[in-house]
Amino acid sequence: RKQAESRWMCLYRVLVLSVFMSITQAVDRSNFKTCDQSAFCSRQRAMKPGQSSYTALLETLELSDSHLTVQLLNNNNKVLLLLELYRLQGNMTRVKINELKPIKARYEVPDVLITDPPTELMSVVAQDEHRVVLSLGGEDWRLILSAQPFRLDIMEGPQVLLSLNSRGLLHLSETLELHVWPLFCFSTKPLSFQVSEGEEEAEEEVDQPGMWEETFKTHADTKPNGPSSISLDFSLPGVEHVYGIPEHADGLRLKNTDGGDPYRLYNLDVFQYELFNPMALYGAVPVLLSHNTHRTMGLFWWVCGSSEVPQTDVRWISESGIIDVFIMLGPRPNDVFTQYSSLTGTQAFPPLSSLAYHQCRWNYNDQEDVSAVDQGFDEHDIPYDFIWLDIEHTDGKRYFTWDNNKFPQPKDMLQGLLHKRRKMVTIVDPHIKVDSSYKIHTEIRSRGYYIKNKDGGDYEGWCWPGNAGYPDFTNPEMRKWWASMFAYDQYEGSMENLYTWNDMNEPSVFNGPEVTMHKDALHGPWEHRDIHNLYGFYVQMATAEGQIQRSGGLERPFVLTRAFFAGSQRYGAVWTGDNAAEWGHLKMSIPMCLSLGLVGISFCGADVGGFFKTPSAELLVRWYQAGAYQPFFRAHAHLDTPRREPWLFGPDNTALIREAVRQRYTLLPYWYLQFYHAQRTAPCWLFNLVRMMHYPRLPLPPVCSSGRDLLVHPVTDERSSGVTAYLPGNGEVTITHLSAPFPNNSLAFLSSLSHHLFLSQIPVFQRGGSIICRKNRVRRSSSCMENDPYTLYVALDSQGKAEGEIYIDDGHTFKHKTDKQFIHRRLSFTANSLSSSDLSPDSQFPTASWVEQVNILGAQKPDAVTLTTTDGGESSVEFEFDPDTAVLTLRKPGVNAGVNWTLHLR
Repeated sequence: RKQAESRWMCLYRVLVLSVFMSITQAVDRSNFKTCDQSAFCSRQRAMKPGQSSYTALLETLELSDSHLTVQLLNNNNKVLLLLELYRLQGNMTRVKINELKPIKARYEVPDVLITDPPTELMSVVAQDEHRVVLSLGGEDWRLILSAQPFRLDIMEGPQVLLSLNSRGLLHLSETLELHVWPLFCFSTKPLSFQVSEGEEEAEEEVDQPGMWEETFKTHADTKPNGPSSISLDFSLPGVEHVYGIPEHADGLRLKNTDGGDPYRLYNLDVFQYELFNPMALYGAVPVLLSHNTHRTMGLFWWVCGSSEVPQTDVRWISESGIIDVFIMLGPRPNDVFTQYSSLTGTQAFPPLSSLAYHQCRWNYNDQEDVSAVDQGFDEHDIPYDFIWLDIEHTDGKRYFTWDNNKFPQPKDMLQGLLHKRRKMVTIVDPHIKVDSSYKIHTEIRSRGYYIKNKDGGDYEGWCWPGNAGYPDFTNPEMRKWWASMFAYDQYEGSMENLYTWNDMNEPSVFNGPEVTMHKDALHGPWEHRDIHNLYGFYVQMATAEGQIQRSGGLERPFVLTRAFFAGSQRYGAVWTGDNAAEWGHLKMSIPMCLSLGLVGISFCGADVGGFFKTPSAELLVRWYQAGAYQPFFRAHAHLDTPRREPWLFGPDNTALIREAVRQRYTLLPYWYLQFYHAQRTAPCWLFNLVRMMHYPRLPLPPVCSSGRDLLVHPVTDERSSGVTAYLPGNGEVTITHLSAPFPNNSLAFLSSLSHHLFLSQIPVFQRGGSIICRKNRVRRSSSCMENDPYTLYVALDSQGKAEGEIYIDDGHTFKHKTDKQFIHRRLSFTANSLSSSDLSPDSQFPTASWVEQVNILGAQKPDAVTLTTTDGGESSVEFEFDPDTAVLTLRKPGVNAGVNWTLHLR
């Protein structure tokens, strides 16, 4: 049987790979729907603005301590809806619209919000037969509810910040439910119109093709509950630029989709996706941000707004569910990020090692291959922390297993990595091979945990193992059982240094419509159309919980996911999927991750070198240089591409890649600090969001950054001999570093700088007024650097001042939270003195790390430098000064990184 199965699997793999490779030159668009091919989308977009059929029945208005309700009448069919308005703490407004008496309950999204958002009192300021004016706090903030036609306006003084249903495109098909949030479109042309009471009403909706059943290729969607789509429009006066709604392979600023296909939010397995295309990709976060020089706002559709001519008009269309929108009123960028994180949570605080370098390909062949690659990094003096295994490491694509021929002793392999303080990631996908001898399958089937087809049997489709079942991760009991499978006695061969990669969790179904699951498949009482975009979210949630449970709740998890939704930031990292070894994909990785950062998912990266195709040596070097400054730093490649370990492109290129990777390691203390802040207060620090956050009155240029204090301009064009970097601030000091080790520096007070570059160089800038901590002794893994000393880079501003922080904990447990075992200190340079003071006096953590060197950039030469500590001790410190670069170097202060101290320049 084994031999027959092996032959069948070989033929199956050849077939599947041939299909995949046939589309690697470009995505086959015919596999995926356009709006015209989707009945609910084409029907909704056919609606004409200015013909609203809804009236707010103000006589039904009720105002309680927590919210306001009022009924909406559809004048065409006399169906009543219920509008609920909430004023939420933190300058947010929530709008919910549902049927007053639905025939069947509509789906409302669970588990994404971290808590029921706390409300604040609303009060009626004025009311007549045409409108109600409500206070949103303060003297200037007002919400105006107009009755005929129904409309909401949020005002600040005389200024309209956002209008809801001003174009009259509210529509709710009176049948079923919401959450797929699959489509979103907007236009940026100003629209001006009035709907008078005498204007002709829109006709009642009549049966149209696709309302009760539709087909795509050979796939039928039976729609047993009939049409259920919803739509709502928002107008944003004064807004030209909107951002967000990842994931799309497009620029940061969203484009006008009027007259074309809308941006689609429907998680799909899209091989070698096209650039500059509104097609759906692997994940979906229905959050839109508007930004101009005066105000930043957000819409969580669960939608957004901003301020004054010209105007952006936004329309959301969803296939099912209720209308449930959070309007985040800012007004500053950081306010919007805080508001959103109060709803869906902050970025998980990852193990420090996961911020280091990851080496992956599909697939390392066997244990000997893993050992050889591991040894290759040591021989070429390139650090790494994680090596990854793709689907070929399993026994016939049976996840939670190992191929006994290729990986006969997985614990020995993991122990060898652990000896070098390194780790491994294995892939665990959510499609389960249908095989009566496979424990995972038989348990899921016996417990009834599989998704069902429309007829009630277990849903099955093709994926990597061949015929596969799909666990219902919306079921809490299924998630609990899945988490238990990561226990060391369940996942045989696993150890504490084995972590997890969830791929194909859109979910991917090779023989399904649009390479995913049929919409009429069943998750308990709900159809798959209602929960589709939540599937990958739940898979990552259950996997992360499994890693936590296996350690008794002590260790932080690391889980990479391809599919995601709002709130996925709470469970780990995301990558941009199956990109290609092309310069355009390198460049696009920046706005793709930036868009994710805007909606709270900061732990993002792209496959270094490109997944498909073969990179040139120049492209690979430039990609390593860029990837070293993205939060998730992993090289990955397709099974059929040539091997591309960092030392296979000649000694010169090996040296350049080595330097890029080593610079990532020296900056790990800085990266770790950024993630510490991200999980505490959710500042959206990824890439050039620093400019939006800290310099909100300036436009967004194409510059990248890593945190507030480091700004990086990766080289993303072939044979580029120079770049022009746009610097944040106006007349502020920026320290220029060409190539990452900061060998040369100069002071810049300009808004932009042009640089001539060699292949060895990447422009890195440090903000004047900042202090950055580095560990310049690079070892073979981050764990080996745990007790190594720090070097401080102090970049003075125009006032001769600078501030920074240092954060230290054990790097992998929750003890920083449960037992307050951490160090968090402020570093401050003022009045010619550099001091370290405690930011968390009620916490404690022992560290052997000490301050080895201090480089003060933009300094003047002192006569002497002395060190004082809290015990009253005082000692002199050696120093040298370079007048050409204005760099003062203080050598070996020799003070512990966790105590109070002061360096005096006299």
